[in-house]
Amino acid sequence: MRLDKKIIDDFLNSKDAVKEYSPMLKALWYDGNGDWEKAHDQVDSLDGQPAARIHAYLHRKEGDQWNADYWYRRAGEVRPDLSLEQEWEELLSRFLK
Repeated sequence: MRLDKKIIDDFLNSKDAVKEYSPMLKALWYDGNGDWEKAHDQVDSLDGQPAARIHAYLHRKEGDQWNADYWYRRAGEVRPDLSLEQEWEELLSRFLK
């Protein structure tokens, strides 16, 4: 599902609200604002499938497919046949609910 551009823009421009976000949304916010390292830091030490799913996306974006696939398996999913932008939007849609 494609998110409305306004929803994405509002999310990416929400500097004041980011401190209230879950670690998964914080990771997506940092990644969407160009800071892969801070995005990774949000989920790197967390357990659970939601964090593993974000972790998988981040390693896929990094280009480390082996590591990404490991995290997709930990999340109970397979690597999606989507562009990175589409995957980011799908994850944002999922975690904004």
